Amino acid sequence: MKAGFMDTVTTASETPAKPPAGRLSRDEVQAFKARDNVTNLRYIAGIYVVIAAAIASGVWACETYLNGGIGFAALAPIVAIAVLAIGASQHQLGAVIHEGTHYTLFSNRTFNELASDYLGGFPIYTSTQSYRLHHFAHHQFVNDPDRDPIATQASETGHWLDFPVTHVQLVKGFVRLIHPLNLMRYMISRAKHSALPQGTNPFFDADHAANPWAIHVGILFAVGLPVVMVPLILLHQQIAALAFLAAAWCAMVVFYLVLPDEQWPRARITPTISDRATIIGRMSYLGFIYGALTVVEFTTGVGAWGYYGLFWILPLFTAFPIFMVLREWIQHGNADRGRLTNSRVFLVDPVSRYAVFPLGMDYHLPHHLYASVPHYKLKALHEALLRDPEYAEKGQVVEGWIGASRSGEPSIVKVLGPDYAVKGDEIHIDEATAEEAEVLDADKLKAHSAASQTGRVW
Repeated sequence: MKAGFMDTVTTASETPAKPPAGRLSRDEVQAFKARDNVTNLRYIAGIYVVIAAAIASGVWACETYLNGGIGFAALAPIVAIAVLAIGASQHQLGAVIHEGTHYTLFSNRTFNELASDYLGGFPIYTSTQSYRLHHFAHHQFVNDPDRDPIATQASETGHWLDFPVTHVQLVKGFVRLIHPLNLMRYMISRAKHSALPQGTNPFFDADHAANPWAIHVGILFAVGLPVVMVPLILLHQQIAALAFLAAAWCAMVVFYLVLPDEQWPRARITPTISDRATIIGRMSYLGFIYGALTVVEFTTGVGAWGYYGLFWILPLFTAFPIFMVLREWIQHGNADRGRLTNSRVFLVDPVSRYAVFPLGMDYHLPHHLYASVPHYKLKALHEALLRDPEYAEKGQVVEGWIGASRSGEPSIVKVLGPDYAVKGDEIHIDEATAEEAEVLDADKLKAHSAASQTGRVW
């Protein structure tokens, strides 16, 4: 972070030299924040193993069905399970970006950004820096209805529930959520909030008049190429499709190379890798995928583009947003803006952890307290925080989805209901959100913090 900013605010991670009884010392916090360049390789590899297995199973089932080897009754559940598994894995890739956003994926800053982009963000049509601007606002202004992007996006799409909710209201909300048009609306809105400067997001410089084509050219490349290439491929014009791809890629690269710096959107977080290099890399990644699909289809006769639509784009607009919205409901629904009451800790089964709470998102309260701690240390962090009597008293632990738990802790359904509605007056602003970033226009962020302190409670 830029010199001077941390000197003028009180951060959530600052602790006195002799902390109160039960509180973590500065040295303990720093030990939890330590990360390396190896550990997350294993987690990322595991995600891609699941993706590969799901796609292979789905393609095998489809090819076998087309050749008369199995009937539709056998095909349908295999495809459905594959779509769900891939959607859950796309949610896992979102968690990879989440770690990259907080600079906790890898200790080397450049490696952190590149791995987060190419292994997490680009495959699901986003980038780490875009998500960072969205997510930092969520952390600093958690549950602020005017500044938390989860809240501002919810007001646009209507996917949020009016917490607290009964069991019946929760089921009705889920039924509305899974309507295809609602899922499409949610994903389009999320893409817009992540990619375009929003006046409600303090980390965007919405006053800067950027060239809209800095964004639109990327959208046209990502979405427009398949619109042109797929019909050409259906007409058996694969060479023409590849030629169009090459021409579009060259035009895109030239446009972004010559676009003046002052015409790019501006943010209040300095990117690790320039926006210019990131957008060219992001579109080049998609161009490579589109080209590879075309070559596979041309050389093997297998409908690679069709399988890409079925086993990547379909989950991206169905299972992925379902898991994502469920997580947002569970993590922050029926909560307030207090430091220890804006989220919770969740003890769930491994399948739920993979699909709904990827990479440490089950320990969400300690993550909001110390966002620079890598996901694989959050459980130990939670256990250490339990030494603090206030954390032990106010920090809500949730176990299972429904019914009574062995520990006596409430279930997910229960904690979203009237008995656990949290409506305190405390408004916590996490000034330590961007402690590892280079912040620009710090005074404007402080102005947002001051306004948020007297703002509304979600």
